[in-house]
Amino acid sequence: MSPESTVSTSQIPIRALHLDLKGLPPTPERLLSLCPLIATAGYNAVVVEWEDTFPWTVDPHFRSESAYTPDEVRAFVGAAASAGLEVIPLVQCLGHMETPLSLPHYADLREVPHKADVLNPLAPGARELVRAMVDDVLGLLPEARYIHLGGDEAWSFGTHPDTTAYISEHGRGALYLQHVEPLLDALEARAVRPILWHDMMLTWDTDALNRLVPKADLCVWGYQQRPDETNHHHAVRHWEHLHAHGFTLWGGTAYKGADGQISDVPNWHTRMENAQGYADLAQTQPMAGVIATAWSRYSTHRPMCEPIDGALDCLVHVGFILRDGHSPADGRDECLRVLEAAGELATFEAAHAALSALAAARDRAWYALRQTRELLAGATLDARRRGDAAALAHLKQLRDAVQAGHAAAGQVRDALDGLVPAREVEFYLHERLAGLDEEYGLLKPRVAALEPDAARAMGLA
Repeated sequence: MSPESTVSTSQIPIRALHLDLKGLPPTPERLLSLCPLIATAGYNAVVVEWEDTFPWTVDPHFRSESAYTPDEVRAFVGAAASAGLEVIPLVQCLGHMETPLSLPHYADLREVPHKADVLNPLAPGARELVRAMVDDVLGLLPEARYIHLGGDEAWSFGTHPDTTAYISEHGRGALYLQHVEPLLDALEARAVRPILWHDMMLTWDTDALNRLVPKADLCVWGYQQRPDETNHHHAVRHWEHLHAHGFTLWGGTAYKGADGQISDVPNWHTRMENAQGYADLAQTQPMAGVIATAWSRYSTHRPMCEPIDGALDCLVHVGFILRDGHSPADGRDECLRVLEAAGELATFEAAHAALSALAAARDRAWYALRQTRELLAGATLDARRRGDAAALAHLKQLRDAVQAGHAAAGQVRDALDGLVPAREVEFYLHERLAGLDEEYGLLKPRVAALEPDAARAMGLA
């Protein structure tokens, strides 16, 4: 099947691209212009994780400086509909609740008092907060047929004294359901089908699983390896276990944001292998859909992942795999031709080149930093370990790499100009380079003091 085909032969009915907007969110204009490309790449839905970019009314303090206006959200929903994309909003219900829980006013809703990530499902007002957030989002997306409620990676779930006691008496699944079941019932009354990530359910007893089956779909996610080649939580045996209980299942692959939070570009081979694994699995394991996730942060408090615009080749390629069941005949080259036809190739190439240069400079800098630190430690402890200027040579490599990183940062600014708000780009670059700047500033006088003559000769004094 050619990339231009509009008729899918996929075993995956809903092929959703994930927009994680809590880091490097597109400008309102870019959000609109992405819709036709997403559709051309074979997707027919978008899962939108608004987080702090939503124009919250439940509490305006949830909004970041880059939050969209209600009119901008409506314009995006309209652009998506015009492109044939169904919009599926995502609102967290348990884990990854940093947006509200980071605020002092909501600290009493935390599972662990000093950690602003997991909601205590038994805390007074916890469920009411989630319901208000869901109502807020659906107020701007009244046509939504699905809503994703997150629910994954609640690392400290059941560790509060109250929740520990509840689990001891009723079980982990019962605690989870005590929190979400009223939310699921309210959504059913609105004809909105909830989706939950699956990982928290893998230790549930049969009774709890059976209670959940009619109330929500589960999305089995995992971004490394194929489901039929891994022992991780997206292994085939977990699909079979959940299917045996009667769940409607979705898959969760990734086109970016899954190769380490400090990556600047995705690992193309890993992304394609993982996506192909889901496409192959769909031949034997029924799926309502697959979400091609695109994490911008692993959580609100973590560094930003790579930008969308440097990963457009992966966006297109994963879309084709999910639509057609396999990669296009000419592989990545065909994806680049699609980007060119869509008027996106120059944008992608500029962003990808700049981000690749930034990644290479950072890798060289961190390597040189380690070498310099280790040589400095030995030379400081034993003066006999000085004299060959080795630490200075690595310090010079560190300086040169940091300078190259800043040069690449300028290219990143140019490539993302008008596509991502400038303050978001600066935050991204600061996370990438500030630590290296600081390390070089700290190391330079210490290393130079060990061999001052050599330092002067090398321009490092």
